[in-house]
Amino acid sequence: MLPMTEPLSFPRVVRLRDDCDRPVSEEYIIPPDAKAGVLELLYPFVDLPGLDEEFFDLHEERKFRVADFKVVRENGLTLLVSPYYYSSGGTVIDWAPPEWADD
Repeated sequence: MLPMTEPLSFPRVVRLRDDCDRPVSEEYIIPPDAKAGVLELLYPFVDLPGLDEEFFDLHEERKFRVADFKVVRENGLTLLVSPYYYSSGGTVIDWAPPEWADD
């Protein structure tokens, strides 16, 4: 796993967040063919999910495909986050099994 303090070599764009006092972050532009490698590099848990797996974002209370993850750089840290990060702030720690959703 890559230390959270190390930046990635992909280009970044500045994004604004609606959900906190730190409104600015930089989002990495990761090509689809590099997503699996980036996930493997940043995923902090033992069982690496596949890109087609589904998770439930606890903050947004919505499901998402793992392949839709984002990587952001904030305050000197590189973070693996859900696709809903900019509206609700869910990081990889907030990814739950899809069964947790109230379908």
